[in-house]
Amino acid sequence: MERFFNIFKNILKWFLILLVILNILILVSGKTYLYKGFANTYLKGRVSAGIDEYKIFDNRIVKSNRHSEWVLGKDYNTSKIPSQYISGMERMKTIAYLIIKDDSIRHEEYWDGYSDTSHTGSFSMAKTFISILVGIAVNEGKIKSIDEPVGDFLPEYKEGNKNKVTIRHLLTMSSGINFDESYINPIGFAAEAYYGDNLRKLIFKYDVTGEPGKYFEYRSGNTQLLGFVLSKAVGMSVSDYASEKLWQPIEAEHDAYWSLDHKDGDEKAYCCFNSNVRDFARVGKLFLDSGRWNGKQVVPEKYVMESIQPAQTLDGDSPNKRYGYSWWLMPNYKGHNIFYARGVLGQYIVIIPDLKMIVVRLGRMRELSDVNGHPIDLYWYIDAALEMCGKK
Repeated sequence: MERFFNIFKNILKWFLILLVILNILILVSGKTYLYKGFANTYLKGRVSAGIDEYKIFDNRIVKSNRHSEWVLGKDYNTSKIPSQYISGMERMKTIAYLIIKDDSIRHEEYWDGYSDTSHTGSFSMAKTFISILVGIAVNEGKIKSIDEPVGDFLPEYKEGNKNKVTIRHLLTMSSGINFDESYINPIGFAAEAYYGDNLRKLIFKYDVTGEPGKYFEYRSGNTQLLGFVLSKAVGMSVSDYASEKLWQPIEAEHDAYWSLDHKDGDEKAYCCFNSNVRDFARVGKLFLDSGRWNGKQVVPEKYVMESIQPAQTLDGDSPNKRYGYSWWLMPNYKGHNIFYARGVLGQYIVIIPDLKMIVVRLGRMRELSDVNGHPIDLYWYIDAALEMCGKK
C-alpha cells in the first residue's frame, strides 16, 4: 500500500510541476485566452465551440423594431421528414429545421428543448451578413466600390503587399493573407480570435504572402478584417449598422446579439451573430427576392446577383465554382441552382430560387465535406425539403 501511495505522490508532484510550467508558458506568451478556451471546451467535453456560447461573451444588440409574422401554409407541418434523412439529422444533433415555400412556412421542427425563439450562434453564416452590409454601404456611397483598397480605411494596410488588398479580395476569400483556419488548434488563429479579447492586435500581425485575387482560400480573418473596414466606412459599430440597414428593414421579430472581443469592443464579424431560425430565414427571403423586402430595395439588386455568382478566382488548379461574395454556391444540383450561407456546426440558410424555397437548419454538428466542397449533411436537408415541398 505504501508503494502505491508513493507512486501516487510522484504522479501528483509531476502533474503539479507540469501544470505550473504550462501556466508560466501561457502567461509569458500572452495567450491567456487559453484559460477561457479550455474552460468552455475540454472541461465541458468538447474540442470546439458550442452553439449557446454567446452567453459567455460581451454582446452588442442588433435591434429589431416593427416585425412581420411569417404566414403558415395550408399544409403546415402535414408532411413528415422522410425516414431516410431523420436518423442522420438527429445524429448530427439538429435543433431546428425550417422549410419556407412561396413565402409561407410549410414545415418546422425542433429538438432538445429549442424553439422558434431560441437564440444560437450562426458561426460563419455571419460572413454572409457582413457581405450583405458591405453591399448596402456601397449603395450608400460609404464605400466607393468593392475594388476600393482596404488601405483607404485602415492605415495598417497602406504599405507593402498589404496595399494591394481590396474589399473584393476579402469578400471572395482571395486576399493572400496568411491567416490559418484550424478549428481544433488551441493556439491557432481561430481559437484566439474566438476566445481572445483583442481582435485588432491579432488581425494586424498577419501578412500578405500570396497574390491577392488569385486563389480562393477560405480564411475567417478575411471577414474579420472586412468588419473593421465596414465599421470605419459607415462611422458606427457593425451591430448598429446591421440594426438600421438590415435587421429592422427585414422586420426581424427578435433582437439579435453580436458577440464582441471585449466590452464595448469589436464585433467578431466572421462568426458570432446570434439569432433564431425564423429570423435567419428572413435573410434568405431577402436574397430570394433579389434584395427586396415587401417591395422595398434593401440591398442593391446588382450586388445581390453578383454575390451569388462564382468569384473569378482559382480553387486549387481549377476555376472557382463554389464561392461568391461570401455566399456558397451549388450550381445545377438536381436541376436547381442553389446558394447558401453556412456555419461550422451545420448552420445553413439555403435558397432554391426556382422553387421559391428557403431551408434553414441549425444544430450542433455537421458532416465532413465532399469532393465539391459541400458538407455531406447539407444534401440531406435539401433533399428532404425537395421531397416534402419541392413541387412547383
